Amino acid sequence: MSRRQKPRDKSLTDRYNSGALAEEPDADKQERFGPRSKNAELDKILRTALLRAEEKSDADVNALPVGQVFQVYSLYSEVQFDGRMHLCVVRKTLNRRSESAVLVGDRVRIRDLGLIDDQGRPQAVIEQVLPRDTVLTRSDSFKGTEQHPIVANAEQMLIVASLREPDVSWGLIDRMIIAAESGKLRPIICLNKVDLETSDDSAGEQSETKPSNVLAYYHSLGIRTLKTSAPAAIGLDELRDVLRDHTTVLAGHSGVGKSTLLNTLQPTLRLRTGEISNYTGKGRHTTTSARRYPLDIGGAVIDTPGVKLFGLWDVTRDNLVNFFPDITSGQAPQWRKESYQRIADSL
Repeated sequence: MSRRQKPRDKSLTDRYNSGALAEEPDADKQERFGPRSKNAELDKILRTALLRAEEKSDADVNALPVGQVFQVYSLYSEVQFDGRMHLCVVRKTLNRRSESAVLVGDRVRIRDLGLIDDQGRPQAVIEQVLPRDTVLTRSDSFKGTEQHPIVANAEQMLIVASLREPDVSWGLIDRMIIAAESGKLRPIICLNKVDLETSDDSAGEQSETKPSNVLAYYHSLGIRTLKTSAPAAIGLDELRDVLRDHTTVLAGHSGVGKSTLLNTLQPTLRLRTGEISNYTGKGRHTTTSARRYPLDIGGAVIDTPGVKLFGLWDVTRDNLVNFFPDITSGQAPQWRKESYQRIADSL
C-alpha cells in the first residue's frame, strides 16, 4: 500500500494574499525553507513589510514620494526613486481595490520601511498607483476572454519584425498596431535583419507583399517605419532618433533581434540574446518579463518577452474596422484585406 503524501503547504502567494504571512513569526525557519533559501528571505521581507505598513495611516498617502516601477515579479516589484532601486511589496488593500496588478511603467507612491535587503536595496510598500496615461494590453487568447495588461505609461510602441530568421509576419504586426492604438500608444514598425535580404526579396518590384512595398504602404497610413541591422550598422542613427527622449515599448516575435538592437545602441545594457532554432526557424525567448531600461540618450525602453500570438483585448468585430481606415475607404490592398478578415474571424 503506497504511503499517503502530506498535503502541500499553501504557496507563498496564497499565504501573502490571505494575510497568513503576518501571522507566522517563524515562517522563515520552517522546514520548507532552508536558512539560506531565497524564498525564506522573501518571506521575511514580505512579513516585515506588511507588519510595518499596517501600523501606518492612510491619511498621509498623498505626501509619499513617487517612484516608477522598473520590473514586476510574482510578489514584489523593483521601483526606482531618487536614483535608487527599491524592493517593494504592494499593500494588501491596494491589491483588492485595483482593477489590475502593478505594471512596469506605473508611477507609484511608496512608503520606505527603513530596511535594506542583502543587495543594498531599500525596502518599501507600494501604497498607491497613480492614474495611467496609456496601457498596453493583450488578451489570453484570440477570443479575448481575459485581459493581460503589460506596460503602463509608455508613449510609443516599436514593433520589431525581422526580414529573415524568423520571417516577417505582417498579420502579427497588424495585431500589434491595433493593440498600440487601442492603448493610446504611437505604433512604429522596425524591420530588422535587413542585411539578410536575398535576391528573392529584391525581385518583383511591383509585388504588393515585397517588404519594402509593405513598409511604404504602412507609411502611407501615417505609421513611421524604419529598416535596421545591428551587424551591418543599418538604420541605427534613425533608431536612436526614434527612441531619444521617449518611453518606448519594444514588442515583436521571439528571435527578431530586439535585445541585440538595444545592446548595439547601448552596450552597457548587456541584455541576453538567443539563437534561432534550426528545426523550427523560430526564435527562443531570451527576455522573460517586461523591464524598463533608461537610455543614455534620454528616455527609456521597456523590453517585453517575444510572442508568437497576440490576442486583442476590447476589440470586437464591430469596432475592428476603426483600426483599418483603408478598409473603410476601399483603398486596402489584398494582403491587408486578408489580414483584416483573419483578425475578424478570430474575434
